[in-house]
Amino acid sequence: MTNFRIVEDDLTGPEIAALLTLHLAEMHSWSPPESVHAMPVERLRAPDVTFYSAWHGNRLAACGAIKDLGDGEGELKSMRADPEFRGRGAGKAVLLHLLEVARARGYSRVSLETGRPEPFLPARRLYESRGFAECPPFAQYREDPFSICMTLEL
Repeated sequence: MTNFRIVEDDLTGPEIAALLTLHLAEMHSWSPPESVHAMPVERLRAPDVTFYSAWHGNRLAACGAIKDLGDGEGELKSMRADPEFRGRGAGKAVLLHLLEVARARGYSRVSLETGRPEPFLPARRLYESRGFAECPPFAQYREDPFSICMTLEL
């Protein structure tokens, strides 16, 4: 399945609210609170973050955001596919879109933080398939046995 319409999203729709609520709940079920770096909706609305949603027809399939870190670098945030769309290309579509945005902005690097426990393995494999590699903590992140940081030179 590759037919996704990706739009910049203002985070006001009930579908987005539900998916982000699920995202935060899963993050907290898989990692201790101090290791959860997912942003709440209010933070995702900040000027340094651009949020996107991917739709299949009238169904929300996935979402993701890119945060401007300054100095020509960006960070991927809130990457999440709806459970019904996992493994169906929705996350990949959002990732590819975010990388296009990063290139259009002239970023030289895009990084991310994700979980190390087993439930995060599909996400890590997706990032690796697009060239992301493990890196030391960046920005505000610190060494954490539950987290892994990854980066991609553009």
